[in-house]
Amino acid sequence: MSDFQEARQVLGARLSELRSEAGLEGKDLAAKLGWQPSKVSRLQSGKQTAKAGDITDWVAAVGRPDVEPELQGLRAGVELKHRTWRRQLAGGHAERQKLAIRETEVTCMIRAFEVSRIPGLLQTRGYARHIFDANAEFHGIRPTTDQAVANRMRRQEALYEPGREFQFLLCEAALYHRSCPKDVMAAQLDRLYNVVGMPQVELTILPFGTQLKRTPAHSFWIYDRRQVIVETITEELWLTAEEDLRLYERAWNWLAESAERGPVARRLIGRARASLDLA
Repeated sequence: MSDFQEARQVLGARLSELRSEAGLEGKDLAAKLGWQPSKVSRLQSGKQTAKAGDITDWVAAVGRPDVEPELQGLRAGVELKHRTWRRQLAGGHAERQKLAIRETEVTCMIRAFEVSRIPGLLQTRGYARHIFDANAEFHGIRPTTDQAVANRMRRQEALYEPGREFQFLLCEAALYHRSCPKDVMAAQLDRLYNVVGMPQVELTILPFGTQLKRTPAHSFWIYDRRQVIVETITEELWLTAEEDLRLYERAWNWLAESAERGPVARRLIGRARASLDLA
């Protein structure tokens, strides 16, 4: 069972408990709320996520408005989907990359901000291989590097599909931090240099020393206005609440104001590439 489903079932069990304490059958509560009985059943079983208004109506119908803050907190926990790496990587990185392909397929616009590494959608095979190998060692999991790399390359096909838009915002540090040999990093920077100016793709760089309205705390990816994915050492956070989406969009916009694009972005990438020859 996924972390998301577990959170939804916890909320459903609490709703069921409150209904039972009020001495109501499911069909009686549905009648009071003007809902179909099947909706009450789905919410209680965790097969459907309650909306904020559903919870407000539910606590009023069972005579317990005092517990609304508790339930809204549980609902927020459903919208804040914690996906632990322990579970996601149980079968290796290859399966997680299949999920990335599916999320990309249903998204029209992706905005990705990275602090210290190259975004997966722009990685070369060599760079990706070193990332997956190091991550497998770090998490102590079975490496599935060949298939993971193949899946990552397959995901990159979306960069060339009509009707899609990709915006990448990188801190300049990502051009210098290396988790791979110099020749692999050189090829990766060559790839980035050629990405600048691609149709449907915008690559911008936050230069060292630039003034920011707010310094970035971490990397994040925005999928349409549907969700934000934030990666931590132990888990991924899949954020879908409107307030979270609004704040991450503001963070993106503030950072983008200070970013360089076009010829200037190319010069920054070229400078990083030249530094490898001097090292």
